[in-house]
Amino acid sequence: MRKTVYRFRRSGVVMSLALYVFLACPANAREGAPPPPPVPGAGAAPASLKTQPAEATTAATKAIMLSSARAGKRIVAVGNHGVVLLSDTDGADFRQAKSVPVRSTLSAVFFVDEKTGWAVGQWGVVLRTDDAGESWTLQRHDTSVDQPLFSVWFRDRQRGYAVGLWSLVVATTDGGKTWTQVILPPPPGGKKADRNLLKIFANRMGTLFVAAEQGMILKSYDGESWAYVNTGYKGSFWTGIVLNNGTILVGGLRGTIYRSADDGRSWREAKSEFKSSITDFAEAGGKVYAAGLDGVFLESDDNGATFKGSQREDRLPFTAISVNSVGKLVKFSKQGVVKDPPNEPSK
Repeated sequence: MRKTVYRFRRSGVVMSLALYVFLACPANAREGAPPPPPVPGAGAAPASLKTQPAEATTAATKAIMLSSARAGKRIVAVGNHGVVLLSDTDGADFRQAKSVPVRSTLSAVFFVDEKTGWAVGQWGVVLRTDDAGESWTLQRHDTSVDQPLFSVWFRDRQRGYAVGLWSLVVATTDGGKTWTQVILPPPPGGKKADRNLLKIFANRMGTLFVAAEQGMILKSYDGESWAYVNTGYKGSFWTGIVLNNGTILVGGLRGTIYRSADDGRSWREAKSEFKSSITDFAEAGGKVYAAGLDGVFLESDDNGATFKGSQREDRLPFTAISVNSVGKLVKFSKQGVVKDPPNEPSK
């Protein structure tokens, strides 16, 4: 996989192009400026290699996993080198999907029902499955520029959206057969739309939210007209969730979690003693959970107003969480599927 260097506008802020970039880019990656122009022959893989099928490997469960979702009772996780993992045992064991047409990094997965889902990632890839993740078809990719897609969400089997680097928003109304770019307005005080869009999610009414960098949340009622919401935070948000009661949570750098109980109109910072960046949220059994880097795992019993947590001794970076069919958590990390230590039972 090619490593692309991004340069920061602001010194001292690291790992802010989402976990995808944290894991895929060099340690000196920088936020806020476009990648340098490609140099012919300088490490860029031929286009034919970028879209080769993912390789079957016995080490698949140890691959970096960046996102997971439920497809009925099945758990589907996606990650590095086009690896897709499937579990029909509530996360007790996983196997690799039979057919994935790309070996580029897959950064997000979303299912609209128990069979149909989409995955997105590097090179603007969009994949679709209609058999709960066993096999995938390539619907979109752009090997002319590595403008990755970080997140995907579908309203139904036809209408969906994916978001990514440099305010990239693409939409489909035909199940992914064709994708159209949505042009965003400039953020307040800016001359052009240039925010990295890291997680798209929605409430029960279908209102769309996007967690973005520089403390911004984007909001849309129709997927066409978008407005910026300033939370008051200056760092990047990597992930977000709408809880069953409508509360919105977004989380990101340095363990920051912001909360809105009024549909995103106002925001307050949630209280937590940990400062490890937040990578994913989940809700189960009346509690809210947050996964973080450095082996940090948080939980809240007051709808995200406050969090308490613990940290693994090995500091294993958590990357994604799923809730299985019996309400238990399944965790993923930079080293693949997580098996909790004997003295740390799963929730």
